[in-house]
Amino acid sequence: MQQVQLVQLEVDAPNGIAHLRFNRPNVLNAIDVAMARALRDQVQVLAADPRVRCVVLSGQGKAFLAGGDLAPLAQDFDHAPQVVDELLDAMHPAIEQLRAMDAPVIGAVHGAVAGAGLSLMAGCDLVLVAEGTRFLMAFDRVGLSPDCGGTYYLPRLIGQRQTAELYLLGATLTAEQALALGLVNRVVPAAELASQTHQWATQVASGPTRASGEFKRLIQRSLNSTLTEQLAAERAAVKAGTLTQDFRVGTEAFMARQAPQFNGR
Repeated sequence: MQQVQLVQLEVDAPNGIAHLRFNRPNVLNAIDVAMARALRDQVQVLAADPRVRCVVLSGQGKAFLAGGDLAPLAQDFDHAPQVVDELLDAMHPAIEQLRAMDAPVIGAVHGAVAGAGLSLMAGCDLVLVAEGTRFLMAFDRVGLSPDCGGTYYLPRLIGQRQTAELYLLGATLTAEQALALGLVNRVVPAAELASQTHQWATQVASGPTRASGEFKRLIQRSLNSTLTEQLAAERAAVKAGTLTQDFRVGTEAFMARQAPQFNGR
């Protein structure tokens, strides 16, 4: 019997687009240790693939990702801290590698986005949302604090007050409310989520990938840097960019008033 892939990876090499899909639809893609390890392994594969210039993160079935799987924790409460360690020992490298890689990450979300799912979505560079999607932290409901980067990304995206409301008051956001807060980029009809995601991914993947990676790193460090530090980081990034093929291609196309054909190098 063929083993089910808990996290599916598909690389559209001609277009430079990698699709990562959570695949535990029977439990709304709730993360357990096995799924966390599958995510880590698949992210390592795509991060090492030079063809990848954009990553799309999505979920199979009725939800993007409804948080962590509580069943393994509930089976033995005394052993729960060890289970948490096993899960996060796999999740943390995946989260950090998705942030560090040059290829931008697009979240294509629908259904329930809760707990670790909300944290993972918040770490994406762009987020497209299907109408009818609901967002909630959910950690407060089981007596836990957030994980998977939620307390890092959410205050930066929507502020400390709104993040506190999500957790302390157990607020649930609609897709439209998430858009108004700046948590997501665009809300589309559910039937158009796949096509709109493909359009964005195609555009992002055709861009100057190494420059996109510098952009990701610059904005990530900006909130913790002084102006002087940020100016120095920008200088270093621009100087490194002038040595890339994409800079030459883009500059020559600009001078010739033509559309650039970047290769991501």
